[in-house]
This record gives sequence, C-alpha cells and structure tokens, in this order.
Amino acid sequence: MADLRAQIENEIKSGKVVIYSKSKCPYCVKVKQLFDSLNVQFKAIELDQLENGAALQQALSEKTGKRTVPQVFINEKLIGGCDDTMAKNESGELALLLKDN
Repeated sequence: MADLRAQIENEIKSGKVVIYSKSKCPYCVKVKQLFDSLNVQFKAIELDQLENGAALQQALSEKTGKRTVPQVFINEKLIGGCDDTMAKNESGELALLLKDN
C-alpha cells in the first residue's frame, strides 16, 4: 500500500491539474469536459483502465477520505469531486486556483 501512496503522491505532483477518474463515469466525463471547455490541460488517471485500479482507488480513499470519483487535484491540493469542481467554476474560485502561482 505504501507503494500505491507514493504513486499517488508522484502523480499529484506531476501536473497542475490531476483527475482520478473512471472512463465511463458520467461525473468524471462532466469534469473532464469542463476542463476541456476552459482549455485547461489535465492529467486523467482512469482507474477502470489500470490493472491495479481498485487498489489505487482504495489507497486514494485512505489519503482523501473519499471513495468516489472524480477526485480533482489542482496544484497538489484536493478540490473535490464533480459537484465541488462545478461549484468552484460557477463561483469563479476555479479560475483563481488555475492561475499560475
């Protein structure tokens, strides 16, 4: 499990926007479409397409306290799932989070 936690940490650090997702999840698709519409590059980790996806999702839930996907990280910080991301976009907070530091 420590290897999986290290893998998650490395993934989160590897990109400005990292989305833990499942390819057929409608909420995941909605979040990825939002970032596409904003012309924001993101790294999507599709848990349902990875051999160790279930174990990775378990390790992710231990880190975040959330079992569901999507889980969206911006600048290494969990901003939440679909509803959280959409609400932050509506309020303008997402644009602030996406600005370069």
